[in-house]
Amino acid sequence: MRKNYYIFNPDTRTYERVYPNLAQRFLTALRRALLFIIFGAGSFLVFHIFVDKPSVEQLENENSQILAQYEILSKRLDNAMLVLQDIQQRDDNLYRVMLDAEPISADVRNAGYGGTNRYDELLKMDNSELLVETTQKIDLLEKQLYMQIKSFDEIVALDKDSKTRLRHTPAIQPIANRDLKRTASGYGYRIDPVYNVRTFHKGMDFSCDKKTPIYATADGVVESAKWMSGYGYTVIIDHGYGYKTLYAHLLDKKFLVKKGQKVVRGEQIALSGNSGKSTGPHLHYEVIVKGNHVNPINYYFMDLDADGYDQMLQMAENHGKIYD
Repeated sequence: MRKNYYIFNPDTRTYERVYPNLAQRFLTALRRALLFIIFGAGSFLVFHIFVDKPSVEQLENENSQILAQYEILSKRLDNAMLVLQDIQQRDDNLYRVMLDAEPISADVRNAGYGGTNRYDELLKMDNSELLVETTQKIDLLEKQLYMQIKSFDEIVALDKDSKTRLRHTPAIQPIANRDLKRTASGYGYRIDPVYNVRTFHKGMDFSCDKKTPIYATADGVVESAKWMSGYGYTVIIDHGYGYKTLYAHLLDKKFLVKKGQKVVRGEQIALSGNSGKSTGPHLHYEVIVKGNHVNPINYYFMDLDADGYDQMLQMAENHGKIYD
């Protein structure tokens, strides 16, 4: 509120109001402006002197601490990747081997992120190289952890199926041979008894009389029961899970099973004979895994203990009598 000024007039003996002229008004406004400037400057000095504010040195220290934390995080990510790699190796070389499953390829495990560059925004920031490197490690760890979780889900499913898989895995000898006296020629290179040349013998031969019972070595479905060149009358069983078995040189047309028939381990499927390229009554037996012939001697684990396996291995390696 503006102040009013009065002066006493002795002639009239009254107070008369005094109105300031332009110069007086200007001086009054100037004084007020100077007081405002002085007050503002003083307040700024007081704030600058007594109120804390971040210094350049403080900001540099904080920045150094952040960088150090990023480096620690990067090292911890490296250690986490090493632990994950150990889990991946156990998964591929132990769990999947035990369950006869294919390992996950390195290309699948290490697949990166496609599409647009995920790190463009980070490249605009200070210390972009460290930020991008750390973020890439986090992304890779996240991706590989997801793949490993999916792999373990598959392992759990395979384990639940292991009992069924075991029933469909060849595990006994195809003829009664507890004393191993019927073991003849083994798997590997041999001198062919007919052509007298070195050839690869894809299975094992068991000596026996004609009409000796022949048994399925695992559960499965008969893929074929027919004459095959060289093999004579032959039964092939598809056991699933990549396993097949072949039983050759059987008795003429005396199949006890037919194509498409389901069989179980130990079920009689045929009688031994001397058909095809054969020099005497015997059974030729093959185990085929995912299209590849393997040594049948490793698929008698329900019939043989350690000593029996060693004895059969020695007999097979000594070649024995060769029939086909």
